[in-house]
Amino acid sequence: MFEVRVTADFSAAHFLRDYNGKCENLHGHNYKVYAHVRGTELDRGGMLLDFTKLKKTLREVCGKIDHTNLNDIEFFEQNPSAERIAVYIYNHIIEGIPLLKKTDGKKAWLYAIDVFETETSRARYIAE
Repeated sequence: MFEVRVTADFSAAHFLRDYNGKCENLHGHNYKVYAHVRGTELDRGGMLLDFTKLKKTLREVCGKIDHTNLNDIEFFEQNPSAERIAVYIYNHIIEGIPLLKKTDGKKAWLYAIDVFETETSRARYIAE
């Protein structure tokens, strides 16, 4: 099994409804995002996936939510948790690179998205 990972970041504000604590107030994070692709076979050039294509798509997705209030994005239903941000990014990468959607027999697929709110707090979405 092979795995490649690319990184991007963005800054955004959010607040969490239905949360009892300081995170229910508007605040911001400098998010770091990792996109992991796994696969079983390399192409003729010896690569699982061209880093450039994955980095470009991940950075485009992160660019769309950079310097926004995530609560304004309908997908999050007013609760833009790190877990929901990870799913959002996963879905948008798959839209940009449909070949990475996990299906049986795939040679390479988008395996996981990690979203770090801080260096010590991470949520991960894994494609099942």
